Amino acid sequence: MTGEAAAGPRVGVAIPAAGLGRRMGGVKKPWLELAGQPVLRHTLRPFLADDRVVAVVVALSTEDAADPPSWLTTVDRRVQAVAGGDSRAASVARAVGALPADVEVVLVHDAARPLVDRGTIDRCVRVAVSGVGAVAGLPAVDTLKEVAGGDTASGASPQVVTTLDRSVVWQAQTPQAFPADLLRRAVAREDLFDSATDDASLVEAIGGTVVMVEGHSRNLKVTRPADLPLAEFHLAQLGGPGAGGAA
Repeated sequence: MTGEAAAGPRVGVAIPAAGLGRRMGGVKKPWLELAGQPVLRHTLRPFLADDRVVAVVVALSTEDAADPPSWLTTVDRRVQAVAGGDSRAASVARAVGALPADVEVVLVHDAARPLVDRGTIDRCVRVAVSGVGAVAGLPAVDTLKEVAGGDTASGASPQVVTTLDRSVVWQAQTPQAFPADLLRRAVAREDLFDSATDDASLVEAIGGTVVMVEGHSRNLKVTRPADLPLAEFHLAQLGGPGAGGAA
């Protein structure tokens, strides 16, 4: 922070980090070490380097929220930890509820995406300021199949139903940015939580407009063990932990 008034909207950031890490073998992804620091610390860095960001709320598991790591509580005065909910949507709702009432734009970002760049953040904020939601992402490049059936336990393979038109499909990333009042109305709809796959789907469900904006192929989500060395490779190419701004 420079100590000067930031140009642009007052931005709040909600980071759901209460997941159980099942695809990581039960290890909580935010606490995994990446280049000597927790994944979550890398994730926070570009937002804390942005003077428009006035508050960051991290939704942790109930256990972690009761005793968060000392580095998280001291990294920056704008950072606050709260207990998350039983689903991602519920955790986002609690984080959004803890943001200051006067934020104009809310960014929701996955705790396990430690490599988001400032350009992606700026593009999302710019769209949200115009009054609609924004989802960072990339046009699909792989052939996409809709399937049915299959059973992981028995090893039965799902059957292909149809091949989708990839020219109209994007792969969603985060951040996802919204006018604050629009997202607050969306996360108030607890009846939609079970069917929501991301924050934009909540906004879509209440009739809000959401557009896609260009993300970055480097903005990967650390989901499985093989993702960590890839994230470390990208981090090294960027110049190490401080490349995105001090935290």
